[in-house]
Amino acid sequence: MHDIKGTLAKLLATENLTVEHIKCETASFDVKNRVLSLPLWIASESVYDMLVGHEVGHALYTPAEGWEGMTDVPKSYVNILEDVRIEKAMKEKFPGLRKDFFAGYRELNDKDFFGVESLDLPRLKLIDRINLHYKVGVVDHTKPIPFSEDEQDWVAEADTCKSFEDVIALAQRIYEWQGEKLSLIHISEP
Repeated sequence: MHDIKGTLAKLLATENLTVEHIKCETASFDVKNRVLSLPLWIASESVYDMLVGHEVGHALYTPAEGWEGMTDVPKSYVNILEDVRIEKAMKEKFPGLRKDFFAGYRELNDKDFFGVESLDLPRLKLIDRINLHYKVGVVDHTKPIPFSEDEQDWVAEADTCKSFEDVIALAQRIYEWQGEKLSLIHISEP
């Protein structure tokens, strides 16, 4: 199966990526060296196809340049919003992947892969809740990810990023807003 999924990744990416199957917690893509790493852990076909689709999205849409020298915003903020953007683009380019993304995230959520069961969701940073919203909130409507009214605008804006530059700009604004919110909370505490 690994050879088949590696070939699928190369076909979807329309380039001869290096695909490696290694012991790791989750899939990843090195945008500079063009290496797609897939985990050896046992996963259903939907989860594996979702992982391949996600990482190929980085191969197709995430530029190698732009990551270096980013000091005003944590790369984790950019990566979360870039994940939203590239998954949306992959679902548009390859509509057949939609069911794999849905089924894959549902399966991972059912196994509590993201640790949602032990989290105090309202206390998480906005960026982490945005991440969970797009990974598990869309597959489990019985436990929606909580957002305040003013946070809903950020969630909606994450869905509209069209370019990597849009992602960086939004990540910067969310990071600054989150910092201001934390400062206000800290100042107002007795």
